[in-house]
Amino acid sequence: MHDAAVLIDDGRVAAIGSYKDLRQRGGEVVEVKGVLFPGFVDCHTHAVFGAPRIEDHERRALGEDYKTIAARGGGILQSVRDVRARSERDLVDLTRARVRALLAHGATTIEVKSGYGLEPATELKQLRVVRELAASEHPALVPTFLGAHEVPPEFRDRRADYIRLVCDEMIPVVAREKLAVACDVFSEPGVFDAAESRTILTAALRHGLAVKLHADELEGSGGAELAASLGALSADHLAGISDSGIRALAASDTVAVLLPATMVFLGKRHQAPARRMIEAGAAVALATDFNPGSSPTVSLPLVMALGVSQLGLRHAEAVTAVTVNAAAALGLARDRGQIAPGFRADLVTFGVSDWREVAYWMGENLVTAVWTGGSACPLSTAPVSLGLHVEA
Repeated sequence: MHDAAVLIDDGRVAAIGSYKDLRQRGGEVVEVKGVLFPGFVDCHTHAVFGAPRIEDHERRALGEDYKTIAARGGGILQSVRDVRARSERDLVDLTRARVRALLAHGATTIEVKSGYGLEPATELKQLRVVRELAASEHPALVPTFLGAHEVPPEFRDRRADYIRLVCDEMIPVVAREKLAVACDVFSEPGVFDAAESRTILTAALRHGLAVKLHADELEGSGGAELAASLGALSADHLAGISDSGIRALAASDTVAVLLPATMVFLGKRHQAPARRMIEAGAAVALATDFNPGSSPTVSLPLVMALGVSQLGLRHAEAVTAVTVNAAAALGLARDRGQIAPGFRADLVTFGVSDWREVAYWMGENLVTAVWTGGSACPLSTAPVSLGLHVEA
């Protein structure tokens, strides 16, 4: 729409239409230039971490693979050691800066996973960080429990014992204390297989948590099929999804969340088959996968550009993928992701003349204003440290 207006009442969209028509209904007027979008939804991040994993990045450039890097002390377990050693206050301060950076790039709803604790105390510490920031920051934060991100070293030879710890101790306390709304599992050969993933996610469903999966990232191993069979909100990654996995997602309400920045950063030459998924009838979303090891980006517009150039999405599909479909991947499709009457008034303006430019200008942040629940958000233009605080 051109010369459009949005009427907001009590944090919700009351009406949309022409400026001339809605102006007659009175109220405060805020004029904006550019293009107004629904607030973007980043439906997959790991924002609560300590140090970046720069050594992993360099080792990959030297040709080392995931298993070699992990064997030398890198990978997920490096972040686990770091987060276990950090205070909750330190993690709050670090994560606050990252949440504000995600907001400044247009994300008004952000899913945040745990998963760098792999023990009850540290997993709960990460989720408490999310809860504290959700109460004080402008974006809506959606917490997900990812205790099954990896098997910790102390349980390396006792996998079954760790799975029991996740199911019998971690999930019940997370649900009881309302620290997360969903449970995720890294379902992949060498991490948690389909049977182990089903056990963990079934326990989560039993305790009232929604479920999600890291599925078929490197090879098709039944993750997408498992997600669909459990009624999962989403199956994420999917670069190695099988034909049967695509059919399973297409026949379900489970959203396929694709993470193209991850594959680019890891130097992979293949991406999730987005066009085949869409043509089969699956709902596709995009997310940053913001994390210290494989996707250190806070920019959903960059991910949208990769969605077009690397996944073959059309521009309208890229917008849908970070709004209504991403909201559906969090169970929020009836509340946000659209500029429509009754929806939460999360809005973002971009300083562009053509709406398609948002998924075109790679690496340039064109956000000019953001509103969450109808309230304008302050956007800092100062450089933000996303890594470690330096003290003199």
